[in-house]
Amino acid sequence: MTTRRGRPGHDQEAVLAAAVRLFNERGYDATSMDDLARSLGITKSSVYHHVRSKQELLRRAVGHALDGLDEALTQVRELSGVSALERLETLIRLSVLVLASRLPSVTLLLRVRGNSEIEQEALHRRRAFDHEVTVLVKAAQAEGAIRPDVDPATAARLLFGMVNSLVEWYSPGRGNAGEMATTVVALAFEGLSVRS
Repeated sequence: MTTRRGRPGHDQEAVLAAAVRLFNERGYDATSMDDLARSLGITKSSVYHHVRSKQELLRRAVGHALDGLDEALTQVRELSGVSALERLETLIRLSVLVLASRLPSVTLLLRVRGNSEIEQEALHRRRAFDHEVTVLVKAAQAEGAIRPDVDPATAARLLFGMVNSLVEWYSPGRGNAGEMATTVVALAFEGLSVRS
């Protein structure tokens, strides 16, 4: 059994949640460990009982978002007997659910620009995920389910541009995440127009 670092009244998850909130509000570079300690109502040395560094907080925060996307991708890879289009639709749906359940971490991930080694690692993982989406789009094109005149990489970016735009306005109080996922999939693959 592993013991958790930390002091009574706060745990690593509370410290991480406060850090992510501050990183999103002020920016990672503009947030100090003093700022974090003040927001938690503890001393800076108490913060260091929970985490080793600000970099560790960033790594864990963006990792939380990326791990959710990787888990979604794993679920899609394990689907059998379904078309590439159905796998792609499932991935979009699951990605919306990841965004809704890990909104602060996903928001932070989408603001990462590669200014540090941790951010570069996060961007590398995002590019690997984007590549997998592009492969799924190509497979759906090969099956005749997606129009062949659309560049697969562009389609993948646009699909996830739609998903990622939710961080700008979605909040748990604005509706059910499952319904939002269904709406995103419907708009992405069927559009807005009514067809006879």
